[in-house]
Amino acid sequence: MSMSSAPAPRALIPYAALIGAIVSLCAGTSFAKQLFPLVGAQGATAYRVGFSALLLCLIWRPWRQPLSRDDLGRLALYGSVLGLMNLSFYMAIRTIPLGLAIAIEFIGPLSLALIHARQPIHFVWIGLAALGLLLLLPWRDAAHALDPVGVGFAAAAAVCWALYIVLGKRTGHLPAGQSVALGMSTAALIVVPFGLVEAGARLFDLKLLALGLMVAIVSSAIPYSLEMVALRGIPKRSFGVMLSLEPAAGAVAGLLILGEHLALSQWLAIGLIIAASVGVILTDPAAAGQIAEDGAPAP
Repeated sequence: MSMSSAPAPRALIPYAALIGAIVSLCAGTSFAKQLFPLVGAQGATAYRVGFSALLLCLIWRPWRQPLSRDDLGRLALYGSVLGLMNLSFYMAIRTIPLGLAIAIEFIGPLSLALIHARQPIHFVWIGLAALGLLLLLPWRDAAHALDPVGVGFAAAAAVCWALYIVLGKRTGHLPAGQSVALGMSTAALIVVPFGLVEAGARLFDLKLLALGLMVAIVSSAIPYSLEMVALRGIPKRSFGVMLSLEPAAGAVAGLLILGEHLALSQWLAIGLIIAASVGVILTDPAAAGQIAEDGAPAP
């Protein structure tokens, strides 16, 4: 065996890490949905965001670096949007399947990537994304029509995801660990009160607290750590293409873990949105940074 072939398996590690991050995120979110009957979507969000904030602060110790007043303001906005994004997404998956909620949420970063569309091919991707979204909107009187409230929350999560990317760029000069730890802590200050109002004293049940910690680890801590490994070894374009498969991974996780069966038109909608996302990345290098800027807390 030649020496030149030895590093090949090592080169696959970042790609395996990204696949692991996507699988962990979708599985963790599916598991969180199973807590809804016990503490509500708000309580499950409080567990995920609250424990994630604690874990990130223990790991990164963000208080070690001083911050200016302007930076504190930027982080407050960034964290607020992060909290609302998580809460909106969990409220969405109360009533619509996980894969479909992720697909709708993906319209946020995709729209941001297309906002300065100039090439004719970009309008093909806009058309695909729009057709996929039209297939999901709840105006059909059919057995597989989606709950309009759930779709509304997923759309709100999409808007928050786009804002999260924009506001995250404004904190780009700060250490990544400090930004995400303080951002998640701000998100917890917003989200945890909703959980307390919904679940009350049940939120402090020791068994449920343990389950909530598991949700935070599987849906936030593990994916974020694996994405950090992936980002070091995968070009942004390839990272974005692989990340675009997340709605399909969510649909499969929903099917296997939650028993969420989708209609053919809904699978088609997911495929169209994925195709639009991949197409944008492959035809516009600048868009790769927009789609790829997930930053593991989402969704």
